[in-house]
Amino acid sequence: MRQWTVEDVMTRDVVSVAPDASYREVVNALIDRAVSAAPVVDAVGRVVGVVSEADLLHKVEAVGDERHRRIFGARRHADAPAAVAAELMTSPAVVIEPDTSIVAAARLLESKRIKRMPVVDRQRRLVGIVSRRDLLRIHTRTDTDIRAEIVDNVLVRTLWIDPVSVEVDVVDGVVALGGRVETRSLAGLAVEMAAEVAGVVEVIDRLTWEQDDSRAVHSRGYSFGTPEHLMRPSTN
Repeated sequence: MRQWTVEDVMTRDVVSVAPDASYREVVNALIDRAVSAAPVVDAVGRVVGVVSEADLLHKVEAVGDERHRRIFGARRHADAPAAVAAELMTSPAVVIEPDTSIVAAARLLESKRIKRMPVVDRQRRLVGIVSRRDLLRIHTRTDTDIRAEIVDNVLVRTLWIDPVSVEVDVVDGVVALGGRVETRSLAGLAVEMAAEVAGVVEVIDRLTWEQDDSRAVHSRGYSFGTPEHLMRPSTN
């Protein structure tokens, strides 16, 4: 079964800035492209940090505090030179590789409490950027596409189930599986694997089976319904 990865949903046309980009250049880059953050990349394209609107606002606040001190100190100097991206950015940047699963990417964004991550290759060179909004693209798949993947990849190619014996209905990403299969473990696998298909919101299990093999599965020390243990052996 095909697993969706960061590469499937990431944005490839990414605005980035050099470490020596001035404060104004960074501001202009974010405004011109209507983005809230940009990777900072070195001369060979490697990500060294990320500069965001929040980082820029911290600089504005710092300048304001400095002016306040100078005015009330009865002495006003010219503002300090504007910082460059290397001084403004958050580093090291949280990055991810394009072959990472969508699920892993979502967990990383959540755990780090960030909205987006640069996508890098093995040499840490920038190849794209992925955001929370990008990860939601899997839920824009049509019901027809979702059903086709469940039938073709889950039932036929992976579990070797005759698609005639299983009814697959998909409405707004909610999948209903009905019909009769050989064993209880096979029914469990069908439900679990259908739930992992990109774009599936929920699986309603209406499957029945010819044989309850749960006792045999447990006796062999397997966790009932676990795909890696119950998959049919390869014929290669």
